[in-house]
Amino acid sequence: MSELRKDPLYDRWVIISMERGKRPGSLALRKVPETCPFCPGNEALTPPEITADREPGTNPNERGWMVRVFPNRFPALMVEGDLKREKPGLFERMRGIGAHEVVVETPEHNLPLEKLSEDQIQRVMRVYRDRIEDLHRDIRLKYVLVFKNWGDQAGASLVHSHSQIIATPIIPTNLKEELDSSLRYFRSHGTCICCDIISQDMKSGERIVHENQHFIARTAFASAFPFQVDIFPKAHSCSFTNISEEEISSFGHILQTILKKLNRVADTPPYNYVIHTAPNLAPREELWHTIEKDFHWHLELIPRLTRIAGFEWGTGFYINPVSPEEAAQQLREAVP
Repeated sequence: MSELRKDPLYDRWVIISMERGKRPGSLALRKVPETCPFCPGNEALTPPEITADREPGTNPNERGWMVRVFPNRFPALMVEGDLKREKPGLFERMRGIGAHEVVVETPEHNLPLEKLSEDQIQRVMRVYRDRIEDLHRDIRLKYVLVFKNWGDQAGASLVHSHSQIIATPIIPTNLKEELDSSLRYFRSHGTCICCDIISQDMKSGERIVHENQHFIARTAFASAFPFQVDIFPKAHSCSFTNISEEEISSFGHILQTILKKLNRVADTPPYNYVIHTAPNLAPREELWHTIEKDFHWHLELIPRLTRIAGFEWGTGFYINPVSPEEAAQQLREAVP
């Protein structure tokens, strides 16, 4: 059983999970399996599926799926059990209760996300939305994070294109900071900070990378990493679960476009992306009076072109060798 422990000095939680050390490419096991467990026909090599977008007439845990979701074989957190929160002296800990799921994005082994068909990328986005909605039904789970690691340097242990979903019983520090800053801005200005940032950036245009009817992609004024891109819905929305069918199409298209541009500019780099969405409102409805107005969901895409070293760890400052304006111009001009 994994465990969550809180560091009282830095006011942050960490997950202690020995199961994660057993996964392919980890500290404990560096040999990647010769047989890909994510390929069709190898469904028995993974835990039983939670859900799948399947061809009509096909059965769970067999061939015939287009997108498949199952529990991570080496989970950071487990669904079963109770939290059993304890405070031994100065410290605080609880059982590693949560969820850790794998989303296999395509049956094709060597097909990256940016090369999926329009229909296929929409299937993946729908699965993201539906899994967040389903996990929110468990009131123990306060936050659901969808993320993708692509490439060994970005933390991917298998090459078959996949993403992951982790639901936690606490609100992570990074999201809490976003929630707090969004709320402070709303109380001070009466508007959403992200909506105002989008409006300002669209007027100047210097950090805009790409846009379509429903979404805009831009480099942040203070990007921590070179060629880091944020994708925002143009219409205000606090939760990815609110995304419509028409928006799913636009979102998949702009995400693929940015990945293709990034491949042109930075020679197909490893990357991470994360979807920042509203927390599970059900357990703490009384604390979220204005969240639908003050928080704006978005996707953050981080190419792994630089390393975090001693200065960054010691200070929290990041050194970005490419200005956000130059990065945006190069990405704008890149032919996807």
